[in-house]
Amino acid sequence: MLAIVGTVPDQKFPLTTGKVSLKDDKICIKEKRIHVNRGTPALLAAAVKTGEALGQLEVFGYLIGDIGLGEGSRKLYEYLAKNLGRSEFSAITFHYLQPDVNWHNRVLSAIKEMAKQPVLIADAGFMYAAKMSGHAAAYDLFTPDTGELAFLADETAPHPFYTRGFILQDEKRVPDLIKRAYAHKNASRFLLVKGKKDYLSDRNGIKATVDSPACEAMEAMGGTGDTLTGIAAALIESGMEISKAAIVAAKANRLAGYYARPTPATQVIEIIRQIPGALEEILQEKITGKATTK
Repeated sequence: MLAIVGTVPDQKFPLTTGKVSLKDDKICIKEKRIHVNRGTPALLAAAVKTGEALGQLEVFGYLIGDIGLGEGSRKLYEYLAKNLGRSEFSAITFHYLQPDVNWHNRVLSAIKEMAKQPVLIADAGFMYAAKMSGHAAAYDLFTPDTGELAFLADETAPHPFYTRGFILQDEKRVPDLIKRAYAHKNASRFLLVKGKKDYLSDRNGIKATVDSPACEAMEAMGGTGDTLTGIAAALIESGMEISKAAIVAAKANRLAGYYARPTPATQVIEIIRQIPGALEEILQEKITGKATTK
């Protein structure tokens, strides 16, 4: 089963764990309902929708409210450190949590106690914590955007606030930043860098790029990077090899956006609804040999 760990922007939202479903535009976990906008709810919704397209793959959520003060994140870290070691997930995706190196390391220690080691995916705050802790190489996939990649590439930055001028550079610097991240051991086994062009890389270099279809409205829309991570996580949970899953996810995310015909007013849930059709088309192209990676 795929587990997804993250926070929601509601300070009163209690620590809640359980199987996740999607009804209309809300994530459902236990008796709780969460509107899908961006962040972890968007990632969860994309993973659930991908799972449905693949035959009802189940998603288990670990959620708590946190508005950036860190109290909720610390409670969730503590819960994970106490309980993950007894779990049996085959893949775990960590998302928006306040970066905390000490708690990150305790969670990673708990994971090492699991009977079978899961595929580890990290994005957002937990990816920051992984890099800050010096344990980035313990992860199988990071999914940074170009700004987050700049932090991974900066070997001297103890926190994203202190990232050097890389973050101000255009996307032409992405290949160089990927090299720097691996050179300083601040990258996972694979990197899927999200942007106008999506890059898949490992320590040996860039393996593939995806840049079409391109929808300008998606570039400014919150949540589309989260949906990409959710699709990739569900594909990996289905048994697809990590690098293939990353490329299929990048293509499907873009195609879902294209089918949604986005405008500046489009909500990310409208793109999520298009994921099954986009996935079917991409996977069919793979079967018939018509797929191309640009």
